[in-house]
Amino acid sequence: MSQEQFDVLIVGAGLSGIGMAVHLQRDCPGKTFAILEQRDDLGGTWDLFQYPGIRSDSDMHTLGFDFEPWTEQKAIADGPSIWNYIHRIAKERDIERHIRFGQKVSTAEWSSETALWTLESVDGEGKRTRLSARYLYLASGYYDYDKGHEPHFEGRGDFGGQIVHPQFWPDDLDYSGKRVVVIGSGATAVTLVPSIAKKAAHVTMLQRTPTWYAIRPSEDAIANGLRKVLPNSTAYKLIRKRNVLLQRFFFNRARSKPGKVGEFLHGKIREALGGQMDEKDFTPPYNPWEQRLCLVPDADMFEALKAGDASIVTDHIDRFDETGIQLKSGEHLDADIIVTATGLKLAVAGKIAFDIDGEPVNFADRIYYKGSMFSGIPNLAAVFGYVNASWTLKADIVARYFCRFINTVEARVGDYAVPTLPADGSVEAEAAFDFSSGYFQRSMDILPKSGSRQPWKLNQDYLLDRKILLKDPIDDGELVFHQAGQAEHAPPIMAAAE
Repeated sequence: MSQEQFDVLIVGAGLSGIGMAVHLQRDCPGKTFAILEQRDDLGGTWDLFQYPGIRSDSDMHTLGFDFEPWTEQKAIADGPSIWNYIHRIAKERDIERHIRFGQKVSTAEWSSETALWTLESVDGEGKRTRLSARYLYLASGYYDYDKGHEPHFEGRGDFGGQIVHPQFWPDDLDYSGKRVVVIGSGATAVTLVPSIAKKAAHVTMLQRTPTWYAIRPSEDAIANGLRKVLPNSTAYKLIRKRNVLLQRFFFNRARSKPGKVGEFLHGKIREALGGQMDEKDFTPPYNPWEQRLCLVPDADMFEALKAGDASIVTDHIDRFDETGIQLKSGEHLDADIIVTATGLKLAVAGKIAFDIDGEPVNFADRIYYKGSMFSGIPNLAAVFGYVNASWTLKADIVARYFCRFINTVEARVGDYAVPTLPADGSVEAEAAFDFSSGYFQRSMDILPKSGSRQPWKLNQDYLLDRKILLKDPIDDGELVFHQAGQAEHAPPIMAAAE
């Protein structure tokens, strides 16, 4: 089997992977690279998800790249607009020719003897390919592309209509004039309900527990006004900074004064519903920002509720039956179509089987280093975006950091560097995420840990991470540099159990 070699291999051609390629071209000129993408097109999330109304759940002035201004009128953009944005950047910056489509990476093996990562991928016809590189960048996202979260529903097979998961939305699904029940109350359900309600006979959002909603206009009037008087790049930087600071303030306010923030959010909902709000449908059993807020641009879901085209039912499912869903309260929801917007299934490192010098890697045994690398794993960075802010804010600074890392290793005439925990046990392992969202709680056993102090602590603070990743020295005493073939015994990977 032939084996090509590159300086850098990038796994994933979504926002994170395309962004890394651009940063690599700019900050590490001359380095060869390839992008391995398992799908047949680039775009990642924005190519995979095709359900009605799909849109960003963050403003595009922070979900957009730091190097490419978002210039559309809508700051809360639909999926096709984001897909076009990514495609345009890949084309204009000559990234497309570096992408190997239809390549699902199955294994990644590190050799300290050669200081190389070797990846094996397989295409749709079963053909296997091996590529190697000095540096590996995981831009594969954080959820399972192959399956969503599907809880067990008693009587599922008895339902006479169609059951659909949003992650695998059929192209030919016709919901015109149909009764649709959407199970779930997260970002996907909140997007689907107003979109489907335009054609369906009626849409019911069936939720077990309510969610906190944030209403904001889809267009940013200040941003659109600034672009009329300032260059696009200048206006973009100003709005991006403003939005980062506003989001940070609101998140911290929610943590310090959750009651006040809850009252504010409820006030906006009452206003959108014309003064009427059923408390039980809009009062979650947790505080704002203990789970991610659901964005409702232009109050579109509340408009559908107010018009009677949609409704919310807060109850528990007893079972599915031939004509719909029987609830534990005794109520029955008639349905022609049931949409199970029941959440994502997380995946770590793209479900790739990793090993280092022949030893399998379990990421749950690793501790984050600077929110982008992992204890005991050489020459590898991965992107896991913020849970309280836009994904790309983190992706941009991780890419820039890894370019700094590459340049530092090269300048030291070294071959690789390993984040190495202190042998004195002064860094303890902690849960990386304190969010109560179901998809995090279901996945704690597979997720890497956070450390008890910097630079091992995983932060949810963009401004702090900017300093750590872009300003703090690369050679900080906890990154150990090696030359090929000169590795000593394996460094500790976990200082203490959670």
